[in-house]
Amino acid sequence: MLSHKWLMHLTHTPRVALVTGAGRGIGKAIAERLASHGHTVLCVSKSETCVAVAHDILAKGLKAKAFQVDVSDPVAVAKACEQINAEFGAVEILVNNAGITRDKLVMAMSDQDWNDVISTNLSSAFYWVKGLVRPMTKKRWGRIISISSVTGVQGNAGQANYAAAKAGLHGLTMTLARELAGRSITANAVAPGFITTDMTGELSDEIKQKILGVIPLGRFGSVTDIAAMVDYLASEEGGYITGQVFSVDGGMAI
Repeated sequence: MLSHKWLMHLTHTPRVALVTGAGRGIGKAIAERLASHGHTVLCVSKSETCVAVAHDILAKGLKAKAFQVDVSDPVAVAKACEQINAEFGAVEILVNNAGITRDKLVMAMSDQDWNDVISTNLSSAFYWVKGLVRPMTKKRWGRIISISSVTGVQGNAGQANYAAAKAGLHGLTMTLARELAGRSITANAVAPGFITTDMTGELSDEIKQKILGVIPLGRFGSVTDIAAMVDYLASEEGGYITGQVFSVDGGMAI
């Protein structure tokens, strides 16, 4: 893993970046990190949390705007993309981070549980790419970064929907890398392990201890760890890396 000190010296030409699921946790950290490099960050979430994140970024004298969008709704995403393309010309850094969980064993998982997770965690990435990639190709520069999960790499009992969606992001990423390389657009995925967020905060101490037992580094990661990797992939220095899945998981997927 590249050190945060080194990452602070990455080259960033100010661009327009869009981060889905930017209202909290990993998405919020990514949005703040990209804004700190002078990018105009479009913060997207279904709830009003994205508004607060954009407000905090603006309060620091940086650039941001909030868009409250249901990322699982293709019509809503298409409408938002049309507005964004008209206002900003092109989104050059797209971070597909939005995600939900509906955990159950397969025998107890409803069709709705399956469809909700696939729509939010996987289909949404396709919707945003489809709506934003054409102006990106005209710029002949772009970064598409999808936030996956260690679950998409090795699976996890009770998360068939989540694992399938995250593994699907890997296939989408590799295909986009091949389709868009000729336009100097890279596509990569970052697969976090267990990261300290609101979601992991809801776990019992017993479950946390079991999880720590399978993490070689013996600790949960931080949202900064994920934001740092995204930061590198979005930078000028990350321009020769495409079609890859980077596990940031403390060694879980070894």
